[in-house]
Amino acid sequence: MSWDIFVQDFPRDIKTLEDIPEGYSPPSIGKRSTVISRIKEVVPFANFSDPSWGLIDGDGWSIEVNLGDSEDCMGFAFHVRGGDEAVGVVAAVLQHLDLRAFDAQTGDFFVAGPEAVESFRKWRAYRDRVVADLGSDAAVAPSTGRGSGLLSKFRSKFLPWASRRPWGRR
Repeated sequence: MSWDIFVQDFPRDIKTLEDIPEGYSPPSIGKRSTVISRIKEVVPFANFSDPSWGLIDGDGWSIEVNLGDSEDCMGFAFHVRGGDEAVGVVAAVLQHLDLRAFDAQTGDFFVAGPEAVESFRKWRAYRDRVVADLGSDAAVAPSTGRGSGLLSKFRSKFLPWASRRPWGRR
């Protein structure tokens, strides 16, 4: 299980995902290799030995970066686990790339700072309850945060590449 943040070049003037116009098609954010280089400008120790699925490991936290298989990158996802410091890394990468993101836990746009930390803490509390209730099989339990219904619709419409998940990884 992870706290999932979906990144795209969202229109700057929209306040909620519901404001995305029908038929909107997000522009490319650039070549995958360029996105990786830009992420590594912020996080030089990020491992992109598999360019479609990177890993950023910190002390007590990790972030998987799902960039997809295409060199033309339409967006990507962060799959975050561990301590609060990871939230700051997500925020720093988004700021550096000048991109917006969808927070699957809240069902709204990612807002750096206390709001993002609070969202991550709520996700962790949810995860802890699921793990306690279901045991070790909970690692692959689906998200049921406020944004989960909207997330399914959002994923199918804007993030078809985000469904690729190498379940053998943590």
